[in-house]
Amino acid sequence: MTVSKSTGGSFAPLRQPVFAVLWAATVLGNTGSFMRDVASSWLMTDLSAAPAAVAMVQAAGTLPIFLLAIPAGVLTDVLDRRKFLIAIQLLLASVSVTLMILSHTGLLSVSSLVGLTFLGGIGAALMGPTWQAIVPELVSRQEVKSAVALNSLGINIARSIGPAVGGLMLAAFGAAVTYGADVASYIVVIAALVWWPRAKDADDTLSEGFFGAFRAGLRYTRASRPLHVVLLRAAIFFCFASAVWALLPLAARQLLNGDAGFYGLLLGAVGAGAIGGALVMPRLRERLDADGLLLGSAIVTALVMAILSLSPPQWLAILVLLFLGAAWITALTTLNGAAQALLPNWVRGRGLAVYLMVFNGAMTAGSLGWGAVGEAAGVPATLLIAAAGLLAAGILMNRVKLPAGEPDLVSSNHWPEPLVAEPVSHDRGPVLILIDYHVEKHSRSKFLHALHGLSFERRRDGAYGWGVTEDAADPEKITEWFMVESWAEHLRQHRRVSKADADLQSTVLQFHSGDEKPLVRHLISIAGREAWDGGAT
Repeated sequence: MTVSKSTGGSFAPLRQPVFAVLWAATVLGNTGSFMRDVASSWLMTDLSAAPAAVAMVQAAGTLPIFLLAIPAGVLTDVLDRRKFLIAIQLLLASVSVTLMILSHTGLLSVSSLVGLTFLGGIGAALMGPTWQAIVPELVSRQEVKSAVALNSLGINIARSIGPAVGGLMLAAFGAAVTYGADVASYIVVIAALVWWPRAKDADDTLSEGFFGAFRAGLRYTRASRPLHVVLLRAAIFFCFASAVWALLPLAARQLLNGDAGFYGLLLGAVGAGAIGGALVMPRLRERLDADGLLLGSAIVTALVMAILSLSPPQWLAILVLLFLGAAWITALTTLNGAAQALLPNWVRGRGLAVYLMVFNGAMTAGSLGWGAVGEAAGVPATLLIAAAGLLAAGILMNRVKLPAGEPDLVSSNHWPEPLVAEPVSHDRGPVLILIDYHVEKHSRSKFLHALHGLSFERRRDGAYGWGVTEDAADPEKITEWFMVESWAEHLRQHRRVSKADADLQSTVLQFHSGDEKPLVRHLISIAGREAWDGGAT
């Protein structure tokens, strides 16, 4: 698909017909999903008033995303994304059809509601990384950030409309009609995906298989220290903040004396506040850095939970949930933006999947934990405990700074093709890469420090082992080595090196004192009988 150049502006991506159609369909689909979630959460309060049971609905929706996020990210990179999204929409539609039938016949139970919510969570787990990964296919490179922001805005438009409409529809017509409206929204999304004239994926001899891509994603995540900081900050924030989402249905009924319609209005207020927060965020970013925004979000969220615990008037509860929505979208976009800035295109889906796994894992664990605390201490005390914990954690974790700046992650393509005497089979391996440097004694310490930093880049891009050695006869001869599982993976490694990595490698090369460039050698394992008998017959 050919995409025209950006003409600027936050809404420029909507000038692309395919993006506009899919964006509108996604808003409608998310609206239906929020209507379904309102119906499920409220029905659970009818089936069981136990805080643990109510919180279980939240946990059932987020647990699959925690369990399946990384496999979903891998599938995003190895399957046809359009067909994959259509299959997911069919799964989600079947879940809502089943909920509609069971609620209409009066056969819906706690176990069936939790089980079907879990199936819906599986669909959400598979869909999340894929929706994010298709954005660069729909708009020009210059419009990607604006498109991501519009997707976030669309979700919060749905969040502001869906719960309110779902609550009113639930009160007026019942759960079956509410679930039926969700089914209709999936039909619209499927139609938009079928219409999307997506170009067929080009054949690539170096395309990754599922398990190889899975391992590569894990290696990258394990070696990326800046990403670890983002994941840690996200896990702690959402673990405490999940209390308000897990206990909000009970707070609406027990502390605020509301009905299903009022609960929908509360969630609608969160969505409206998120839209307002998205609109004022550019001004906030001019005054606060990412750490300041995240700390502010923690403080506001903690205050909202504390106010809800005091059983305020309904009008005040709606007002403070507007602020909760603004704080929530601020935290989400800050953490998601930090993760996005660290991830190169080749692993973006898998890296975002890990972020979603941590996010939903924290929400799941938090929901179950706060539900158990609610059983023992009651809803008001639990909200106060969570608020105090979030405030303390926000202040403490503010010392662990989020990564600053956005490295240039475009592929540098500066590695020359490896020299081979004859074609090498892609599945040959493992491969040992040796790089010989000559470093004078007075530069040795600085060289090793720079080389240590380069080791993380090697591991992120495909190496599963790395080390550095010196020549016993001449300590100024230093050899860097790293292991890659196959020849194909090493060729992919050539593609993955970014311009930021190239700058780091240039720093290392400054300490090389030889007349020529460092010698690079590729040693490939000799497997099978040939390794033992030299190929004799």
